[in-house]
Amino acid sequence: MSNSAEAEQGRTDPKPAHAATLAVNAAMADALPFSDMQDFEDASRGLIAEAPRQVANADGRIVWDTAAFAFVDEFENAPDTVNPSLWRQTKLNMIAGLFKVSERVYQVRGLDISNMTIIEGDSGLIIIDPVTSIETARACIGLYFENRPERPVVAVIYSHSHPDHYGGVKGVVSPVAVAAGKVRVIAPDGFMEAIEGENVLSGTATYRRAQFQFGTLLKPGPCSCVDTGLGKSVTRGARSLIAPTQLIRDKVETHVIDGVEIEFYMAPDSEAPAEMHMYFPQFNVLNMAENVTHNLHNFCPLRGAIVRDPLLWSKYIGDAIELYGSKVDVLIAQHHWPTWGRERVLELLSIHRDLYKFIHDQTLRGINNGQKPSEVAEALALPEELSSQWSCRGYYGTVNHNSKAVYQRYLSWYDGNPANLHALPAVESAKKTVDYMGGADAILARAADDFEKGEFRWTAEVLSKLVFAEPSNREARYLLADTFEQLGYQAESATWRNAYLYGAQELRHGVMEMTISRTLGPDLMQAMTVSTMLDFLGVRLIPERVAGEAYVINLKISDRSEELALTLSRGCLTHLVNKSDPGAVATMTLTHEAIANIAVGVSTLDGEEVAIDGDREKVEALFAALDDFNPMFNVVTPLEAS
Repeated sequence: MSNSAEAEQGRTDPKPAHAATLAVNAAMADALPFSDMQDFEDASRGLIAEAPRQVANADGRIVWDTAAFAFVDEFENAPDTVNPSLWRQTKLNMIAGLFKVSERVYQVRGLDISNMTIIEGDSGLIIIDPVTSIETARACIGLYFENRPERPVVAVIYSHSHPDHYGGVKGVVSPVAVAAGKVRVIAPDGFMEAIEGENVLSGTATYRRAQFQFGTLLKPGPCSCVDTGLGKSVTRGARSLIAPTQLIRDKVETHVIDGVEIEFYMAPDSEAPAEMHMYFPQFNVLNMAENVTHNLHNFCPLRGAIVRDPLLWSKYIGDAIELYGSKVDVLIAQHHWPTWGRERVLELLSIHRDLYKFIHDQTLRGINNGQKPSEVAEALALPEELSSQWSCRGYYGTVNHNSKAVYQRYLSWYDGNPANLHALPAVESAKKTVDYMGGADAILARAADDFEKGEFRWTAEVLSKLVFAEPSNREARYLLADTFEQLGYQAESATWRNAYLYGAQELRHGVMEMTISRTLGPDLMQAMTVSTMLDFLGVRLIPERVAGEAYVINLKISDRSEELALTLSRGCLTHLVNKSDPGAVATMTLTHEAIANIAVGVSTLDGEEVAIDGDREKVEALFAALDDFNPMFNVVTPLEAS
């Protein structure tokens, strides 16, 4: 290797913790009650069998790899490059296996980012949340069957509308069994509509941003990804979806499933748009889905989502205390470990009720005192009664970005300052800023000084401007990467750490080339309505390619006896359900599967059996005008930069 190549490699290698980072992490180690080991006892309680550390798909490719995190077991105390509070959560999330929670209630934890809860009915099994992927779901149920009697699955319950709680469903039941009525699939009202919004219409951008949130393309290690906060990692297996056969609509509904009484309590617009809690009176077990876990959650995750309502969230937890507090003995959730004992359960519930209400109320107090989003977030600090509780620590959400989410929910993105009402786009603003600051060399010199002082937040802000103005400036990219890295080493939040360190990786090595054809698979889309598919076609439409065109195309879904009228007008696609327009230029007849494949772009009109009666050229012109999203777009550099 030449001297220049060695020097270049040195610039792109991970760096040790800066003195300022060591000081920040040492202060954290002194501030929290690390002698409290109750969580470790709870996380290990009821262990029946340890989980395998790797899961492979049918082709032998590893899709779940806890073995990659084996380095965690080699450190008793946190490495210099990891926040000690986050390290504690990292070690807790290494405890994985099949656990007995109470009579007839079991959980598989640590074989996915989420938990699979298994309830033993009179004749079969009730699965709550079949985790994220088909492969990890099979591994979860397989681990259960290795240690408990093998019985059929009679019901699957989706606690809420996020992929890590439904994506593995075809690993535990078949669509054929569901269609035959042998398995009930139960979900909260609004479940499919919520999936449409968060996972279809904005699915490409969400997928890309989630790489930063979860560190999915970071190689695990003490200078890299150590955890996600909610669980160890994210599976790379195949995702699936079977639409619910039964929706819970009333605020409180009680159903008996295979001899097990379940009281469902709806909690929409809390951690997910469609979410519900479950109480099992025969076992005195309360399942809080993802609304009470062992960390501060997100009001709006870094991957992006509709902002959640922390006021409602707090009230739902208060309702749980009122409804079940006098009889609950065990609290479980679909992440992390259970809590046993009525007194401890009530304490955990009340802590989280107050946690979410405090952030909500104090953000609004700052808002009503005229503070801007960053000012509110910077000033907001939890009281000691909350900040000293391990379950309130910001391993996933943070007080800072949750406060900004509250601001966004009530007052939008605009902070009220007209200077920010129509600011220049990022690249144009960056170029003017660099010019005003005396050019790249001057900025680099000052940024290097500030880096040595440990002023990383400011260094990141300034250097990002330079990178957007001059994306090919290697010195700027490398110094910004070093800056992101130190911020990642300091972060208590796993999601912030992953975002910083993944940003550093892309600055040093560029956007990773991946063989990814689509972020939305046909399996997900085929569970959607045709109306949802047409909504997504509207998102994909490039209006310049159909400028001045206006016409209607009728669709007949041959295997569903459905009809829809699709209207192109003014560069926009709209549609009507149960409508056939006699003035349509053409009628397309095709199957539900075919339109799903076309909608997500895995197939074309020529690749599917589509009968077109009428003006075929108009139909072809419309489908030729659809955009083809690249999920690996630039984030830390301008879109047009290489």
